[in-house]
Amino acid sequence: MKCDRCENESAYSRKYSGESLCSECFSNSILRKTAKTISKYNMIKNGELVCVGVSGGKDSLALLDILKKMSDTHNFEIVAVTIDEGIPGYRDEALEIVTEFCKKLDVKLKIYSYKNLFDLTLEESLEMREDEKTSSCAICGTFRRRALDHAAEEIGADVIATGHNLDDGIQTFLINTLSGDTNKIGWMNPEKNSMKIRKIKPFSAIYESEIVFYAFTNNLPFQSEPCPHMNEAIRTEIREFFNSLEEKHVGIKNNMHNSVLKISQIMNESSDKEKRICEKCGNECSGKTCSVCNMITNLKKERS
Repeated sequence: MKCDRCENESAYSRKYSGESLCSECFSNSILRKTAKTISKYNMIKNGELVCVGVSGGKDSLALLDILKKMSDTHNFEIVAVTIDEGIPGYRDEALEIVTEFCKKLDVKLKIYSYKNLFDLTLEESLEMREDEKTSSCAICGTFRRRALDHAAEEIGADVIATGHNLDDGIQTFLINTLSGDTNKIGWMNPEKNSMKIRKIKPFSAIYESEIVFYAFTNNLPFQSEPCPHMNEAIRTEIREFFNSLEEKHVGIKNNMHNSVLKISQIMNESSDKEKRICEKCGNECSGKTCSVCNMITNLKKERS
């Protein structure tokens, strides 16, 4: 079968649009779609420094690859930041992959660890938690967001870019809905970004499966082994649920994504909860103390 955009052989069938694309045309479509999202929400401005969160997985390395290509032709700079959670036998491989890939792209890399920032590795935190109601993903996600904030501030970045894709977005929406956290639903709106250092998701309109193919067809190295704690969280079940729906009803993820954007905008506009400053660390939060300080205090209380 021929590519719908050129004379080359097709390599990818985009079911929700009915297109058949060769490897080159597919890659260009991902680059253009990413650029369109960045432009639509004014995610990166002229002369800015972008802190790119790079875990070693397919999404973050694909994002680094694309932002590097864009920075070569546009007026902004990038720095890669990797967070070491302290997971034995897992993070070491990712750090090696990221280090080598950044050298290949000629991108500066900075590495930060939970141990240095919080005096706790993820594994130590899991041993200290009172029970498993607080999942490893909840602890890790809270620490990772703060670590990226710290890294971005230290390097003088204007923006933090992460590789969250369309699948991540609709999964997060359902998780927030099931947990009753309507404030977080409002914060998902990409047009409302009042943080001191803006946080952007250039892949937010792109399917996870397409990023997987982009990584493979462009020979990007990435860690394929999943996090050993990933099955603790409900996200895995929700991912499988949406994938099953998409298989039977092509395009349903796109429809859900568009609905999330509309609902998030409404929730954001109707929310009367203002951002405050944490009494302990000075970072923005919604209460007197932020989730990171609360979590560290509780974990260390349990250790003592």
